Amino acid sequence: MTAQDIIKELQTLGNPAKAVHLSRFFKTGKGQYGEGDLFLGVTVPEQRAIAKKYRTVPFNVLQELLCNPYHEIRLTGLLILVEQFTKNKDTDFRKNCVDFYLSQTNHINNWDLVDLSCYKLLGVWLNDKERHLLYQLAASGNMWEQRIAIVTCMHFVRQGDFKDCLAISEQLLHHQHDLLHKAVGWLLRETGKKDRATLSCFLETHYRNMPRTMLRYAIEHFPAEERKKYLNK
Repeated sequence: MTAQDIIKELQTLGNPAKAVHLSRFFKTGKGQYGEGDLFLGVTVPEQRAIAKKYRTVPFNVLQELLCNPYHEIRLTGLLILVEQFTKNKDTDFRKNCVDFYLSQTNHINNWDLVDLSCYKLLGVWLNDKERHLLYQLAASGNMWEQRIAIVTCMHFVRQGDFKDCLAISEQLLHHQHDLLHKAVGWLLRETGKKDRATLSCFLETHYRNMPRTMLRYAIEHFPAEERKKYLNK
Protein backbone atom coordinates (compact mmCIF):
# COMPACT_ATOMS: atom_id res chain seq x y z
CA MET A 1 0.00 0.00 0.00
CA THR A 2 1.43 3.37 -1.02
CA ALA A 3 0.90 6.95 0.10
CA GLN A 4 -0.75 7.62 -3.26
CA ASP A 5 -3.40 4.98 -2.56
CA ILE A 6 -4.35 6.79 0.64
CA ILE A 7 -4.20 10.22 -0.99
CA LYS A 8 -6.46 9.12 -3.85
CA GLU A 9 -9.02 7.79 -1.39
CA LEU A 10 -9.00 11.08 0.51
CA GLN A 11 -9.28 13.06 -2.71
CA THR A 12 -12.34 11.01 -3.69
CA LEU A 13 -14.01 12.01 -0.42
CA GLY A 14 -13.16 15.69 -0.88
CA ASN A 15 -15.93 18.28 -0.83
CA PRO A 16 -15.08 21.71 -2.32
CA ALA A 17 -17.70 23.56 -0.25
CA LYS A 18 -16.36 22.03 2.97
CA ALA A 19 -12.83 22.85 1.84
CA VAL A 20 -13.72 26.54 1.59
CA HIS A 21 -15.31 26.50 5.05
CA LEU A 22 -12.33 24.69 6.59
CA SER A 23 -9.88 27.11 5.00
CA ARG A 24 -11.65 29.96 6.77
CA PHE A 25 -12.08 28.06 10.05
CA PHE A 26 -8.39 27.17 10.28
CA LYS A 27 -7.26 30.73 9.45
CA THR A 28 -5.32 30.14 6.25
CA GLY A 29 -5.23 33.77 5.10
CA LYS A 30 -2.10 35.87 4.78
CA GLY A 31 -0.57 36.56 8.18
CA GLN A 32 -2.90 34.09 9.96
CA TYR A 33 -1.66 31.08 11.92
CA GLY A 34 -2.61 28.59 9.19
CA GLU A 35 -1.38 30.69 6.28
CA GLY A 36 -1.08 28.65 3.09
CA ASP A 37 -2.64 25.44 4.41
CA LEU A 38 -4.76 23.62 1.84
CA PHE A 39 -7.94 21.59 2.37
CA LEU A 40 -9.77 18.82 0.52
CA GLY A 41 -12.98 19.05 2.55
CA VAL A 42 -12.85 15.60 4.21
CA THR A 43 -14.41 15.10 7.65
CA VAL A 44 -12.47 13.74 10.63
CA PRO A 45 -14.70 10.62 10.92
CA GLU A 46 -13.94 9.86 7.26
CA GLN A 47 -10.24 10.28 7.96
CA ARG A 48 -10.45 8.02 11.01
CA ALA A 49 -12.04 5.29 8.90
CA ILE A 50 -9.20 5.51 6.39
CA ALA A 51 -6.64 5.51 9.21
CA LYS A 52 -8.05 2.25 10.56
CA LYS A 53 -8.02 0.73 7.08
CA TYR A 54 -4.37 1.60 6.46
CA ARG A 55 -2.96 1.32 9.97
CA THR A 56 -0.23 -1.17 8.99
CA VAL A 57 1.59 1.09 6.53
CA PRO A 58 5.31 1.73 7.26
CA PHE A 59 6.84 4.99 8.43
CA ASN A 60 8.09 5.94 4.95
CA VAL A 61 4.46 6.06 3.79
CA LEU A 62 3.51 8.16 6.81
CA GLN A 63 6.42 10.47 6.00
CA GLU A 64 4.96 11.10 2.54
CA LEU A 65 1.55 11.85 4.03
CA LEU A 66 2.96 14.25 6.61
CA CYS A 67 4.92 16.15 3.96
CA ASN A 68 1.78 16.75 1.90
CA PRO A 69 0.49 20.33 1.65
CA TYR A 70 -3.13 19.21 2.21
CA HIS A 71 -4.25 19.37 5.83
CA GLU A 72 -6.42 16.25 5.82
CA ILE A 73 -3.64 14.15 4.31
CA ARG A 74 -1.28 15.19 7.10
CA LEU A 75 -3.95 14.57 9.73
CA THR A 76 -4.71 11.13 8.31
CA GLY A 77 -1.01 10.29 8.58
CA LEU A 78 -1.06 11.28 12.24
CA LEU A 79 -4.24 9.30 12.90
CA ILE A 80 -2.60 6.24 11.35
CA LEU A 81 0.42 6.72 13.60
CA VAL A 82 -1.80 6.96 16.68
CA GLU A 83 -3.62 3.81 15.55
CA GLN A 84 -0.33 1.96 15.19
CA PHE A 85 0.94 3.11 18.57
CA THR A 86 -2.34 2.26 20.32
CA LYS A 87 -2.74 -1.21 18.84
CA ASN A 88 0.88 -2.36 19.21
CA LYS A 89 2.07 -2.79 22.81
CA ASP A 90 5.68 -3.64 21.90
CA THR A 91 7.94 -1.14 23.70
CA ASP A 92 10.51 -0.90 20.92
CA PHE A 93 7.84 -0.28 18.29
CA ARG A 94 6.18 2.37 20.46
CA LYS A 95 9.53 4.08 20.96
CA ASN A 96 9.95 4.17 17.19
CA CYS A 97 6.50 5.75 16.84
CA VAL A 98 7.40 8.45 19.37
CA ASP A 99 10.76 9.15 17.72
CA PHE A 100 9.08 9.41 14.33
CA TYR A 101 6.41 11.75 15.71
CA LEU A 102 9.00 14.05 17.24
CA SER A 103 10.95 14.11 13.96
CA GLN A 104 7.85 15.43 12.17
CA THR A 105 6.83 18.39 14.35
CA ASN A 106 7.45 20.83 11.49
CA HIS A 107 4.52 19.14 9.70
CA ILE A 108 2.27 19.06 12.81
CA ASN A 109 1.42 22.67 12.19
CA ASN A 110 -2.15 23.39 13.16
CA TRP A 111 -4.03 23.02 16.41
CA ASP A 112 -6.15 20.02 15.42
CA LEU A 113 -3.09 18.14 14.15
CA VAL A 114 -1.59 18.64 17.60
CA ASP A 115 -4.71 17.98 19.66
CA LEU A 116 -5.77 14.79 17.88
CA SER A 117 -2.37 13.14 18.21
CA CYS A 118 -0.06 14.33 20.99
CA TYR A 119 -1.61 13.14 24.25
CA LYS A 120 -2.73 9.83 22.77
CA LEU A 121 0.84 9.13 21.76
CA LEU A 122 3.34 11.20 23.75
CA GLY A 123 1.12 11.33 26.82
CA VAL A 124 0.72 7.57 26.95
CA TRP A 125 4.42 7.02 26.26
CA LEU A 126 5.58 9.42 28.97
CA ASN A 127 3.09 8.18 31.54
CA ASP A 128 5.73 6.23 33.47
CA LYS A 129 8.82 8.11 32.24
CA GLU A 130 10.74 11.32 32.81
CA ARG A 131 8.98 14.22 31.09
CA HIS A 132 11.82 16.69 30.51
CA LEU A 133 11.05 16.41 26.78
CA LEU A 134 7.83 18.38 27.31
CA TYR A 135 9.70 21.25 28.94
CA GLN A 136 12.12 21.32 26.01
CA LEU A 137 9.18 21.55 23.61
CA ALA A 138 7.59 24.29 25.71
CA ALA A 139 10.84 26.27 25.52
CA SER A 140 11.39 25.67 21.81
CA GLY A 141 9.94 28.93 20.49
CA ASN A 142 7.83 26.94 17.99
CA MET A 143 4.16 27.55 18.76
CA TRP A 144 3.05 24.10 17.63
CA GLU A 145 5.72 22.32 19.67
CA GLN A 146 4.67 24.45 22.62
CA ARG A 147 1.07 23.41 22.09
CA ILE A 148 2.20 19.76 21.93
CA ALA A 149 3.91 20.28 25.31
CA ILE A 150 0.80 21.52 27.12
CA VAL A 151 -1.86 19.38 25.38
CA THR A 152 0.17 16.20 25.96
CA CYS A 153 -0.51 16.81 29.66
CA MET A 154 -4.17 15.93 29.03
CA HIS A 155 -3.25 12.26 29.51
CA PHE A 156 -1.73 12.96 32.93
CA VAL A 157 -4.49 15.33 34.05
CA ARG A 158 -7.16 12.74 33.33
CA GLN A 159 -5.35 10.43 35.75
CA GLY A 160 -5.19 13.08 38.46
CA ASP A 161 -1.53 13.96 37.84
CA PHE A 162 -1.36 17.77 37.55
CA LYS A 163 2.30 18.60 38.21
CA ASP A 164 3.50 18.92 34.63
CA CYS A 165 0.34 20.65 33.44
CA LEU A 166 0.73 23.34 36.08
CA ALA A 167 4.47 23.75 35.52
CA ILE A 168 4.14 24.04 31.73
CA SER A 169 1.15 26.36 32.12
CA GLU A 170 3.37 28.60 34.22
CA GLN A 171 6.14 28.34 31.61
CA LEU A 172 3.73 29.46 28.86
CA LEU A 173 1.83 32.02 30.94
CA HIS A 174 3.16 35.02 29.02
CA HIS A 175 3.06 33.54 25.53
CA GLN A 176 1.95 36.06 22.92
CA HIS A 177 -0.38 33.89 20.82
CA ASP A 178 -4.08 33.40 21.46
CA LEU A 179 -3.87 29.70 20.46
CA LEU A 180 -1.54 29.04 23.38
CA HIS A 181 -3.75 31.06 25.72
CA LYS A 182 -6.66 28.83 24.74
CA ALA A 183 -4.64 25.61 25.08
CA VAL A 184 -3.31 26.48 28.53
CA GLY A 185 -6.74 27.64 29.69
CA TRP A 186 -8.29 24.43 28.39
CA LEU A 187 -5.81 22.23 30.29
CA LEU A 188 -6.27 24.28 33.45
CA ARG A 189 -10.03 23.88 33.11
CA GLU A 190 -9.58 20.11 32.78
CA THR A 191 -7.45 20.20 35.93
CA GLY A 192 -10.26 22.02 37.71
CA LYS A 193 -12.75 19.37 36.67
CA LYS A 194 -10.63 16.79 38.48
CA ASP A 195 -9.54 18.94 41.43
CA ARG A 196 -11.05 22.39 41.92
CA ALA A 197 -8.72 23.17 44.84
CA THR A 198 -5.61 22.61 42.72
CA LEU A 199 -6.87 24.97 40.02
CA SER A 200 -7.96 27.59 42.56
CA CYS A 201 -4.51 27.51 44.17
CA PHE A 202 -2.85 28.03 40.78
CA LEU A 203 -5.21 30.89 39.95
CA GLU A 204 -4.61 32.67 43.25
CA THR A 205 -0.94 32.89 42.34
CA HIS A 206 -1.27 33.68 38.64
CA TYR A 207 -4.69 35.02 37.62
CA ARG A 208 -3.66 38.69 37.75
CA ASN A 209 -0.96 38.03 35.13
CA MET A 210 -2.87 35.61 32.93
CA PRO A 211 -4.04 36.66 29.46
CA ARG A 212 -7.79 37.26 29.55
CA THR A 213 -8.61 34.41 27.15
CA MET A 214 -6.55 31.94 29.19
CA LEU A 215 -8.32 32.98 32.38
CA ARG A 216 -11.79 32.78 30.79
CA TYR A 217 -11.10 29.25 29.55
CA ALA A 218 -9.71 28.17 32.91
CA ILE A 219 -12.71 29.36 34.94
CA GLU A 220 -15.41 28.45 32.41
CA HIS A 221 -17.03 25.90 34.75
CA PHE A 222 -16.88 28.05 37.87
CA PRO A 223 -20.17 29.45 39.21
CA ALA A 224 -21.09 32.80 37.64
CA GLU A 225 -20.38 34.83 40.76
CA GLU A 226 -16.97 33.26 41.21
CA ARG A 227 -16.10 33.93 37.56
CA LYS A 228 -17.02 37.58 38.05
CA LYS A 229 -14.73 37.86 41.04
CA TYR A 230 -11.75 36.65 39.02
CA LEU A 231 -12.57 38.75 35.97
CA ASN A 232 -13.24 41.93 37.91
CA LYS A 233 -10.26 41.81 40.26
